[in-house]
Amino acid sequence: MFKRNLGFGRAAAALLLCMAGAWPAQAAFPERPVKLVVPYTPGGAADLLSRVLAERLSQELAQPVVVENKPGANTMIAATQVARAQPDGYTLFLASNASMVLNPMLYRKVSYDAQRDFRVLSVVAELPLVVVANNSVPASTLAQFVDYARARPGKLNYASVGIGNPLQLATELLKSRTGIDVAHIPYNGSAPALSSLMANDTQLMVDVVSTSLPLVREHKIKALAVTGAERLPVLPDVPTVAESGFAGFRAATWFGVAVPRDTPGAEADRLREAVAAVMRQADFRDRFQAQGLVIQAPRGQAEVDAYVAEDRERWKGVIQANAIRLD
Repeated sequence: MFKRNLGFGRAAAALLLCMAGAWPAQAAFPERPVKLVVPYTPGGAADLLSRVLAERLSQELAQPVVVENKPGANTMIAATQVARAQPDGYTLFLASNASMVLNPMLYRKVSYDAQRDFRVLSVVAELPLVVVANNSVPASTLAQFVDYARARPGKLNYASVGIGNPLQLATELLKSRTGIDVAHIPYNGSAPALSSLMANDTQLMVDVVSTSLPLVREHKIKALAVTGAERLPVLPDVPTVAESGFAGFRAATWFGVAVPRDTPGAEADRLREAVAAVMRQADFRDRFQAQGLVIQAPRGQAEVDAYVAEDRERWKGVIQANAIRLD
């Protein structure tokens, strides 16, 4: 009897082992292509960043990462699409301070909630800005321009690419920190704004480095300061605003990777690690340096959350002080 029971136990154990071997193991994430939704048209700096990032992520994740351009409504069309996507880790969003910070504070109607609908996994790149001036202005430094403007309150103009645009908000932040009174003249794009600066219709502009840099190098306008925390390799002799006598000043647009908020933690961690691996690649950093894009050091989730929260507080004050609301 004992031997029969022993034999039965061995047979049952063997059957269980066979069943365990036949049961399919849970597939490692990701097991199919991943989509990166980009809220900009093809061809710009953000689009190029997304495509190179997607190519490198494909290698890290061992799955294709496909870029889908979805421009419109100042990034809100794409953001809304991703906010409503299945939170399974297969839909990524090229987030920015426009979509995650500014739009919810600027627009009366926004069809997504940046804080409830998204988790920003990584801040991949910062796009520092440069303070440029007309050549005829008798100032070669930001401090000199501030003195010149303070002596002429309300008589100078600054150009921007539109009300509520990050460039306009950065200029208003600069005005509040330096105490200058300079009138805002909005233009429909960087080209007419820079043309007005060269024609001396406006005397000051805060611009992205990539569009102003050629004009600075051709001595058609002059660079007074950069707005980031550090000097830029493409403008090594141009000090930061903080170095120019306004300690703590910092303003930059940024691009990162976000997913729907309810994306499971394991999938989110896998994606964050893959993005971090790409950001550590020296040739990835070097590729964008010439365009003024500063690839960031990888941050943990708590650091990313703190970065976005600080950015939100910075621009909240500017928007409220200037009562800027957009329809």
